[in-house]
Amino acid sequence: MDKVNSTSRLFSLESKVLLIQTDTTVGFLSQSESRLQAIKERPSTKPFIKVYKSFKALQKDAVRVPLLRKKEVRRAKKTTFIVKNISFRVAADTLHSKLLNAITWNYSTSANERSKNFDRGFCEEKIDIIIEDKNSLYEGPSSKLYKINNKKKVRLR
Repeated sequence: MDKVNSTSRLFSLESKVLLIQTDTTVGFLSQSESRLQAIKERPSTKPFIKVYKSFKALQKDAVRVPLLRKKEVRRAKKTTFIVKNISFRVAADTLHSKLLNAITWNYSTSANERSKNFDRGFCEEKIDIIIEDKNSLYEGPSSKLYKINNKKKVRLR
């Protein structure tokens, strides 16, 4: 785990695993899907949610949101969508840190052992960087989850 006051020491965040308060709950963020799979002991067939910092970043990543749902996705808060087996969330207000300004997306998962509650001790053993503000880290409710296409929207969670 790195304790940093300056961003200059961290030349690459691509392989790092971060512990941060997301828009919904405390979570692990990383661009390395394999590192997250190892921490969560998750099968490689189960994908992670991709969190984008803006709707524009989502569009640049070639995720095709159905035309009838674009406004809904753009305005959604604390909501995850699945389009053609790709799960994503736009969380512009989540990544407050200067460290994450240049990163347009991250894989995201809840910060806990599989099927358990948040345990800070477990998290500190597994991650590289903790980003915490004055409100500390807290476990909140998970995001709403919808599977969408041009014709229908189904709530899964």
